[in-house]
Amino acid sequence: MTYTTSAHAVRGGLLAAAALLILSAVPAHATARDHPAGDWLHLTLSTGDTQSGATHGTLLLCDPPRGHARATEACEQLTTARGDIDRIPLRDGYCAMVHAPVTARARGQWDGRPVDYRRTFSNRCELGARTGAVFALDEGPASA
Repeated sequence: MTYTTSAHAVRGGLLAAAALLILSAVPAHATARDHPAGDWLHLTLSTGDTQSGATHGTLLLCDPPRGHARATEACEQLTTARGDIDRIPLRDGYCAMVHAPVTARARGQWDGRPVDYRRTFSNRCELGARTGAVFALDEGPASA
């Protein structure tokens, strides 16, 4: 009985030692998650239903602003809203009652806090009225 227990203990010790060797051989950068410094959001837009709709996205960085054509405006709006997309003021205007759903998603960090935003809008006009320049991925600078 002692022999079996000793062999079992030796086997367990060898497995633990092997695991330590494998873990110590992994480079530190391979285990760390790479995130941009400062405020950033990974933005995606999906059109139509989630089954067959097209999805595209970009990484919005705000120090300095870059990621899409209206990055400066988007970063200013997010700064004013403290990174909360729902706090961006509603833009005045009229949107046609056309059903062309678009789902907006933002994941990232703002002021050191995680951001995870997802909302489906009736159409792109409603999206723009509610989220300002944040999801204006394909648009040029806003006209005055």
